[in-house]
Amino acid sequence: MKIDINYLNSIVLQPIISEDDFKWASEVIDNLVDADMIEDPTLKERALNLLDAVTTLAIAYEKKHYPIPTPSPLVAIKQRMEMLNLSQKDVATYFGGENRVSEVLNGKRNLNLKMIKKLYQNLKIPADILLS
Repeated sequence: MKIDINYLNSIVLQPIISEDDFKWASEVIDNLVDADMIEDPTLKERALNLLDAVTTLAIAYEKKHYPIPTPSPLVAIKQRMEMLNLSQKDVATYFGGENRVSEVLNGKRNLNLKMIKKLYQNLKIPADILLS
């Protein structure tokens, strides 16, 4: 991969406070995404450092201006089950039986602390989501 030293030197780190700044950061990230393939060790290190810094700034802007809403506990459970290709029968022990799984997933029963603990431990669903 060939990166021009002049391009790297033209990148000035600054806070990302507008959509134009964010678009600029996205372009820089696109241009430097393969920086680990640069052969020259000095250029490679500079490019990777710039990529890291610009990415950090872009992520901060994204979190502030495009927050990802926290899913409800039911949505989180269903998503995790889908991701892991689990059926209600597979997770029944976390709920205390197949009937309770159905009741919880249909919104007829609330999660209790025992269920939350088992879901957190076994499905790795963040506790703050399960408690919301």
